Amino acid sequence: MRYMIDFSTPLAGMESASSAVDKVAAKVAKGSFEGSDSVDLSSEMVMLMQAQNDFKANTKVIQTEDDINKSLLNIVG
Repeated sequence: MRYMIDFSTPLAGMESASSAVDKVAAKVAKGSFEGSDSVDLSSEMVMLMQAQNDFKANTKVIQTEDDINKSLLNIVG
C-alpha cells in the first residue's frame, strides 16, 4: 500500500520555470551587453512574470501535497 504522493510533476514545473527565468535573463544580459535594441523588455518582463507565477503555483502544489502526506501519516499512524 502506497500513501506518499509523487512530487516529480510540480518539481519538474519548478525546474521549467527556473529555466525560463535563466533564458530571459541571458537574453536581456546579451542584449544590454551588445548595446542592441533588439530585446523587447516589456515582452521579457511578461515572460518573467509568467515564470514567477508558474513557480509559485508549483510551490503551492508541493505545499498541498506535503499537507496531504502529513494528514495521511496522522491517519495511518
